[in-house]
Amino acid sequence: MSTARGPDGAAPDPLPPSPFPYEGPAALREPIVAALSRVVDPEVSMSIVDVGLVYGVTVDDSAVHLRITMTSAACPVAELIIGDAELELDKVVPPDLQIRAELVWEPPWTADRMSAKAKWIMGW
Repeated sequence: MSTARGPDGAAPDPLPPSPFPYEGPAALREPIVAALSRVVDPEVSMSIVDVGLVYGVTVDDSAVHLRITMTSAACPVAELIIGDAELELDKVVPPDLQIRAELVWEPPWTADRMSAKAKWIMGW
């Protein structure tokens, strides 16, 4: 019995691509994506993943490092979104890992970061 291979002869990646840069154990990738997808930006009533606010997640031996931005430096719900992201991550990562969220402004957020689903909902 043969195993399906990609055009380069390599075995296909069993996981769908991450909607944001992810570095860490493969076993945590899907739960982390799902956790962050449950966090809603209350100003637009969409997931922070769909809005494109998650710039990346790195998991090392001691922590989950979340890089997140807001659509504007004047965002009145930044602390709420970051707190919700930390709470959701806390539900899916091993208890020995700290969760470290970093609010970043570079590169600046643009609507190009939004998922196709979010653009469709916004009528773009």
